[in-house]
Amino acid sequence: MSENINNNEEFDEPTVSMTLEDGTELTCDVIAIFPVDDKEYIALLPQTPVAGYEENEVFLYRYKELDGDDIELSQIESEDEYEAVADAFDELLDEEEFNNFDEE
Repeated sequence: MSENINNNEEFDEPTVSMTLEDGTELTCDVIAIFPVDDKEYIALLPQTPVAGYEENEVFLYRYKELDGDDIELSQIESEDEYEAVADAFDELLDEEEFNNFDEE
């Protein structure tokens, strides 16, 4: 799956435009790009509800930068790999929440 990262000028946050397997066009906000075991992963939050998923459900993919603003997203195949990525993302969120708490 080859996608493109765009910068959302209104909110100054990057987005990813992608086409789902059923042909649905979807724009997602990039929540985080982070490493796990020498691989890069990306956490995406759809800007509109997606049938079959809960509202505010985050999508996790393997992530690879290509030429220019193009990127490649791949499905996380194994349950063990997905669990490790989900745990790392949860830790990242906890750390960010803690840092935001310190700033108050």
